[in-house]
Amino acid sequence: MGQFDTPTEAALARLKSEGLFSSPLAGNVERAAGIGSYLLEVAGFTSASGSTRFLFALKNLAANKDEANLMYFGEALLDDIRRLYRLHEELREQFDERLETPEFNVAVANATLHITRTNVESRLKRLAHLLANGVKENDLEPESLDDMMRAAVELSELDIHLLKELCEHNSNEPLDMNESDKGRTDSAERMGAVAKLQAVAFVQLRTPGTDLGADIVVLLPRGKKFFERLQEITE
Repeated sequence: MGQFDTPTEAALARLKSEGLFSSPLAGNVERAAGIGSYLLEVAGFTSASGSTRFLFALKNLAANKDEANLMYFGEALLDDIRRLYRLHEELREQFDERLETPEFNVAVANATLHITRTNVESRLKRLAHLLANGVKENDLEPESLDDMMRAAVELSELDIHLLKELCEHNSNEPLDMNESDKGRTDSAERMGAVAKLQAVAFVQLRTPGTDLGADIVVLLPRGKKFFERLQEITE
């Protein structure tokens, strides 16, 4: 686990004490220009001043939005990027370039639009993981990433649990909902999770006639990609 298992109250207090939350700037994509450079500056360091500059840049993007959410997301993203650099030293130059691209700036700006839609810390961490793994995989296309960020803040822990189950299941075989996870989760809740995953095109539900068998859930490629991008940066 990363170090940010609770909201980073210290970072928020630090910014407030320096009067940095008085900015009236409205968040927009133009103000994202250069935010990757701020992140790059502090990626290999732990200084409070460097982190503050990055978090202040986020605040300018997300004026009038939930400050605690913003700080939690910002610190979690810093944690992920630092881990990425630490574990993949040989790719440092490539990561440097990716953090300074317009695509990364837009991705961060778009993420700030989603942080107001949830107060659940695990969902804010998902946003950070999506961005950090997007940098790792050099995949920051706005269209696909924005869809994944929307799903990250909308899906519940049960939804993610079912997606994990599907990813760990033999990908060449569909998942029988009647046999899977039997006795651990209410069937109606599980079918509700299937419906939500199907709505974001992560799975496909096949329902044969009653004489042919139970509901079958098939994992789709974008569902597998989404789950992989939610993971913390590891070796």
